[in-house]
Amino acid sequence: MQTTTPSTIDPNEAAHFGAMAAEWWDPKGSSAMLHKLNPTRLGYLRERIDAHWHGDGAGFTPLAGKRALDVGCGAGLLCEPLARLGAAVTGVDAAAENVAAARAHAALSGLTIDYRAGGIEMLAGETFDLVTSLEVIEHVATPATFVAGLATALAPGGLLILSTPNRTALSRLALITIGEGTGRIPRGTHDWEKFLMPDELVALLEAAGLKVIDTRGLSLSPARGFVMSDDMKLDYFVTAVKA
Repeated sequence: MQTTTPSTIDPNEAAHFGAMAAEWWDPKGSSAMLHKLNPTRLGYLRERIDAHWHGDGAGFTPLAGKRALDVGCGAGLLCEPLARLGAAVTGVDAAAENVAAARAHAALSGLTIDYRAGGIEMLAGETFDLVTSLEVIEHVATPATFVAGLATALAPGGLLILSTPNRTALSRLALITIGEGTGRIPRGTHDWEKFLMPDELVALLEAAGLKVIDTRGLSLSPARGFVMSDDMKLDYFVTAVKA
């Protein structure tokens, strides 16, 4: 008897983000916060990539010859930098509108990226050297199934990097009360109850056969904007490998 993997896609979340597709690449539009985040999170990714594959930090294409997967890719804000770092990139997003916007922007940028509309479960049998999913797990229907799918997509010797808000009073204040309340983040973007604390996410990763090798906080500095730190109360990154 054939069984099917349950979808990790929350249709309401897909519709919410799909409605913002046209503005993904506008640094002053509805995805402005992601544009502000991107340099900091790319810095963390580069650090982890160089540490894992023994790069020197100076090369332009540390991912040459490697396959990268970004799950919940939106319109490609992370996929395009990964492609420029040399990877053969696949981007997956639940909203078809985002995938269309991503394809159009990649074409304008002269980049070849394999964009697909769907969830992690559509990648059965494919593996990737680098798997990323940043600010996504808090929007999926079943986090445990989602993490299991990410683990399945990770090739032996590969690297998995996630980021997500922590479920704290600070994240509620910063992201929902202030962020959504003032319109800096579109209303309805976050459900605080779905945020995962670091120990909860680590437990899901370990249950999926992964080993966490690094955790790092993402903080907001009044002077410098978003910065990496040891403080994980607002948002945090987790890097994992096959156990």
